[in-house]
Amino acid sequence: MSDRLTHVDESGAARMVDVSGKDVTARTASASGRVQVSEAVVALLRGAGVPKGDTLAVARLAGIMGAKQTPSLIPLCHPLSLSSVSVDLSVTDHAVVILATVRTTDRTGVEMEALTAVAVAALTVIDMVKAVDRAAVITDVRVETKSGGKSGDWAR
Repeated sequence: MSDRLTHVDESGAARMVDVSGKDVTARTASASGRVQVSEAVVALLRGAGVPKGDTLAVARLAGIMGAKQTPSLIPLCHPLSLSSVSVDLSVTDHAVVILATVRTTDRTGVEMEALTAVAVAALTVIDMVKAVDRAAVITDVRVETKSGGKSGDWAR
């Protein structure tokens, strides 16, 4: 781990990190998050569905699209060639749990892409269920694991 912020130069100005000297390696990151929802939403997701349609399928696709758009959304993220993006959603008694895994072979990691996939999927769940549950809340968006690169593997 670094003891300084890597996206800030000596004068305090924001900068994009120069990764040109890094090795190209296989890199993977997984992130997770939750959307806390009402019992009524859980019943709809497990049964007849919500008024806007297949919430989990739409959120899965939105998460994949979000990962692919990360450098457009996060100003200092490098554009990466993503090898794969998976977004899995499951309904528990009080929430929709989201897990995203992103892979690349590149010079920098894919943690931000995994986090963005989770966040966009969660926002999509909120959009899909808001007619039934205006109090739905996104929580616990976080990196779970990363592998590859100079810093090696890390797990929460």
